[in-house]
Amino acid sequence: VWDIVRFAGSQRIRCQGRGSAANSLVAYLLDITPVDPLRHNLLFERFLSEGTHTMPDIDVDFAADRREEVIQYIYERYGEEHVGMVCNVVTYRARSAVRDIAKALNFPPDIVDQAAKALDTHSTLQAAEELPRAKSLPTLTLPWQHLSDLLREIDGIPRHLSIHVGGMLITAAHLVEVVPLERATMPGRVVVQWDKDSVEDAGLIKIDLLSLRTLGAIEEAHSHIQEQHEIVPDLDHLPLNDPAVYELLQRADTVGCFQVESRAQIQMLPKMQPTCFEDLVIEVALIRPGPIQGGMVHPYLRRRQGAEPVYYAHPSLEPALAETMGVIVFQEQVIRVAMAIAGFAPADADQLRRAMSRSRSQAAMDALRERFLMGAVANGVDRSIAEEIYRQLAGFAGFGFCKSHAAAFALVAYQTLYLKAHFPAEFFCALLNHQPMGFYPPGVLIGDARRHNVPILQPDVNLSQTACTLENIDSSSAIRLGLGYVHGLGEAWQTRITERRGDGPFQNLRDFCRRTGLPKPLVENLSRAGAMQSLGKARRDLLWELGGLAYQEEGLDVEMPIEPMTLPDLDRAERLAWEYELLGLTPSEHVMTLYRDALQARGVLSSRE
Repeated sequence: VWDIVRFAGSQRIRCQGRGSAANSLVAYLLDITPVDPLRHNLLFERFLSEGTHTMPDIDVDFAADRREEVIQYIYERYGEEHVGMVCNVVTYRARSAVRDIAKALNFPPDIVDQAAKALDTHSTLQAAEELPRAKSLPTLTLPWQHLSDLLREIDGIPRHLSIHVGGMLITAAHLVEVVPLERATMPGRVVVQWDKDSVEDAGLIKIDLLSLRTLGAIEEAHSHIQEQHEIVPDLDHLPLNDPAVYELLQRADTVGCFQVESRAQIQMLPKMQPTCFEDLVIEVALIRPGPIQGGMVHPYLRRRQGAEPVYYAHPSLEPALAETMGVIVFQEQVIRVAMAIAGFAPADADQLRRAMSRSRSQAAMDALRERFLMGAVANGVDRSIAEEIYRQLAGFAGFGFCKSHAAAFALVAYQTLYLKAHFPAEFFCALLNHQPMGFYPPGVLIGDARRHNVPILQPDVNLSQTACTLENIDSSSAIRLGLGYVHGLGEAWQTRITERRGDGPFQNLRDFCRRTGLPKPLVENLSRAGAMQSLGKARRDLLWELGGLAYQEEGLDVEMPIEPMTLPDLDRAERLAWEYELLGLTPSEHVMTLYRDALQARGVLSSRE
């Protein structure tokens, strides 16, 4: 893993380890993970402990736009015979099972389609119960009962294999001697016919090479800073106590910021008022489906705000739960509690955590419960208190989040917050170039950039590149939208425009059409989107002139007289409507500015008010 991370660093491919590997001091010292496990009180036993029977895996996120370079390096470095992608075993779900079985039983195609669409479940077992009772299905002499019986039998049966999102297996021996393989669709690559759990059970080491668009955006923003400023921050070693970062968090000004921009986060942040990095780690871990479903959020908030006393069922719990005010938030806390209360060894405590977070037989769970209670009583804990603690663990363990994973994500969140606070132009320019990403479309990002005093400039055939760029205007940076934001203008046409203007800027519309040969509909889009303002004519005038031009793509330029016409300028509403239609956003101003005066006159408050 170190070698892979070293290669990425040498190529300026931003990456960082996450997950349980962030608990390892060795991984931190080798620059695999960015989080100091000692400083942040992480638990090594969540990664590896004496008595653990499975090999730990290390998850590494790479900039999404350059992950393929890393994968290609691995194949070149270790050889095609030693590297394979781990598979996912896709089992039958209700609708796919009904379609495949009914087709095999020679059901009419329209009945097969009707039966599949009548299901409101993913479970084949549930489908077997629903189908006989479905009133919408025709009561023909078809083997419905046989279909239901086969649905029960096919539950959990594999349907096909897919490639794991990032799991890779690297072996010293040839892969074919260790695991079953099949050819991948990409030449020269193979897929291991075992899923991640089977690979883990076999004691093989799996590396997860995952992609994260945010890392690419951070790296691009850093490049922009290097071009625009003399003093460049070291984003990998930022001080974690910057007041500007926590001011953004406290007022929920987090649009575009990793992990803290969702609507749920924006609602949570003003209530929580984070003041330190540890608070950010808790924030990242809390606002997730599991903790919300598990009822962790509100008890923590009430205790943080002083509306509810911090409570520990036993004094021995305080060292493990003090950081989250007595609420179990992190998976590591389950391990710490089991070690402190029941005297479990680290490996046994992690086994308890795994058992509670996965489906296990009732007999296995009862055995673990009794072992926990016996250990607690042996440590002097009253049995009734031990039972209460176990109930809390069982209730929260399935929803808890890995603290080391939260800490790694919180560090990325902090980097994006820092960039937004101190380098907003560079930050938003990078975000716009890495869409789609996050919760918000480009139009929302542009509106937020304007609120942070970052001017947004129209795309322009003489000034824009294919991607968004920065321009200096009155000693401040503005974002020039890229040609890629003009609807219908494919990558090949964008490249042609930038290449053909290499001999000098386009002088007028005729010159542009002659040198680029773009089809008229695309030229019309550019004109209406405001991307030809540098040619010196208004948008309607350009459209009138275009209608009189007689040219063909790659053909000879034919001079045609164009009758002059005086056309009215676009009003604000027309201009914004054309921009929104062709760019998906409005660079100059928000559409609501057309109605703001009228709404304010009626006493309607703005979102800021």
